[in-house]
Amino acid sequence: MATAASLLTAALLTAACSTGEGGGVSATSARTSSGDTTDTSDVRRVDDVGGERVEVVAVGDIACPPGARATRTTCRQGRTAALTKRIDPKAVLALGDLQYEEGTLRAFRKSYDRSWGDLRSITYPTPGNHEYRTAGANGYYTYFARRTPDSPGFYAFDLGRWRAYSVNGNCSEISCDRQAALLRNDLEENPRRCSLIATHFPRYSTGEHGNNRFMERFHRIALRHRVDLVLAGHDHHYERYRPMNNRGDVVERGVVQFVSGGGGKSHYAADGRATGSAYVEDDTFGVLRLVLRPDSYRYGFRGIDGSRQDNGARDCV
Repeated sequence: MATAASLLTAALLTAACSTGEGGGVSATSARTSSGDTTDTSDVRRVDDVGGERVEVVAVGDIACPPGARATRTTCRQGRTAALTKRIDPKAVLALGDLQYEEGTLRAFRKSYDRSWGDLRSITYPTPGNHEYRTAGANGYYTYFARRTPDSPGFYAFDLGRWRAYSVNGNCSEISCDRQAALLRNDLEENPRRCSLIATHFPRYSTGEHGNNRFMERFHRIALRHRVDLVLAGHDHHYERYRPMNNRGDVVERGVVQFVSGGGGKSHYAADGRATGSAYVEDDTFGVLRLVLRPDSYRYGFRGIDGSRQDNGARDCV
């Protein structure tokens, strides 16, 4: 498992002018919904992944607190990590709530690192709400210091021919308006045949937490710019949605959303009885496996029990 040597810059939403990690990058800006201009001159470098075929694992809601005992229905992060290593992807999209309960640096080192730590060099993380139970998600940003920009942690990168975005959905903690402006700006400046967004909170879910209407702003941008996939966690199950618009309708050129929250912490029940919900698995820990090609993708759920469910393929919109 290795990333390509090529590097792509990813914009930060901070006021600094330089990170001290390389120079010679032109400044850019984006306009927020209030009309303010967001400076994106502060730039961090994030590994791209090269190739015409890129295999990816996406999952969130992973590691129990240090010392918690594994049972059949809890704390199976070691098993999901072992499964991911067998899949041998080029990239792992870690969809938030990676370390319970408070996401401290000590907990990351004592639990997450001892299961998923070997995969950190290919991990593209996104923070969840449990990361913010530590002030400023400091444990998360310190542990992943070489894999993500500082707060608010928005960044863009390439997975083969695909453009990918990590979006921090903790809108009570950071400015989601500013992130939305950066997302729009990058989609317009870097148009691709295929693209995806990785975040923590799903717009749609039939699990315990349900729909997250505050994610509408990102879903609208995704629809307008023909983003193909939105990947989320938060609810502890696997669920695939048919292409959806922002009003909850199934449409031909909508956004396909996956909930992949079976990373090991626990199970949440999901009934799948909602418009657009196409497949649910809520009692098996496992991961979403994606194979990204220049104009299409394959998907499927892989369980720690060896199951291979919900296999399919779609062309990019």
